[in-house]
Amino acid sequence: MAITVKALSGIVLSIGVCSSTHVLAQGTQGAGAYPNKPIRIIVPYPPGAGTDFTAREMGKGINEAFGQPVVMDNRPGAGATLGHTLMAKATPDGYTLGLATTGGLVSGPALMGNRIAYDPLKDFTHIGLATYVYYNVFVTAGLPVNNMKELIAYAKTQPGKLNYSSPGVGTPNHIGGAQLVTLAGINLLHVPYKGSSLALADLIAGTIHVSITGFTGVLPHVKSGKIKVLAVGHNERIKMMPELPTVAETVPGYYNTGWWGLVGPLGLPKPIVDKLNATIVKHLNSPEVVQRFFATGLEIATSTPQGYTDLIRSDLNAWRKLIKEAKISIESLP
Repeated sequence: MAITVKALSGIVLSIGVCSSTHVLAQGTQGAGAYPNKPIRIIVPYPPGAGTDFTAREMGKGINEAFGQPVVMDNRPGAGATLGHTLMAKATPDGYTLGLATTGGLVSGPALMGNRIAYDPLKDFTHIGLATYVYYNVFVTAGLPVNNMKELIAYAKTQPGKLNYSSPGVGTPNHIGGAQLVTLAGINLLHVPYKGSSLALADLIAGTIHVSITGFTGVLPHVKSGKIKVLAVGHNERIKMMPELPTVAETVPGYYNTGWWGLVGPLGLPKPIVDKLNATIVKHLNSPEVVQRFFATGLEIATSTPQGYTDLIRSDLNAWRKLIKEAKISIESLP
């Protein structure tokens, strides 16, 4: 089978997924007894968010395949770069892995360059893509707007009085808000948190006015009327909510979609990489797991290790271009 993934650059990557039995047979050659002890997965955000859900699902697949415990190690901070730094510095033996994010490997490095202590292409072993993440514009229920046109018009009457949340500087959520500010010509104050789940309570309470985030954990509050979703940042309407307009329908040029995947430190042996890749591909593509992800607003998108590296490289180039064209810089950000 093949999973089609559209990178930020607009390139459509049809990432081949071989028969899991065949890939597993290839990947186990030379992997020896791995794993023969517990595995740690570093998650660069707090518990309760979509990243945690995704990491736990991959951990479940690894546990079921090999019978070894998989422990989540949540390390939030610095726009996900803290957790990614720990991933990069780990021993490359397959017992410390990481849930990689667009913020940690693409948008953060594209924005902050050498201010980050690692290179997203040179300091990691890319094991495989897990899921596509759609970032959306949500507003607190009390804000008197129901679509992007009304939000922009209202913001222009309230210069400097509205804010938006993100899980840290350099995340797609943050840059998505900065894009909106620049392209729509409005003034929103950026309020960074250590994770999207931490900002959700403030969005519901009305302390936060706008949030650029994914569907995970948020959809129940949309259905209950506690918050409103105005638009999706993808470059086309999405199948899980086809009635939802894109931001670009009102703000031409806007794009904000990401992904999460599994990585290890540089130097992880190829047999272990192939074994892990085959395991998560098989687990994530099972019908029940696909449905679980879909129900939370996530779309499974698996890949080969090389396919994941190619996606990261392509998106790095595209995000750098996006940031330059939107005239976003560290110095210009609130």
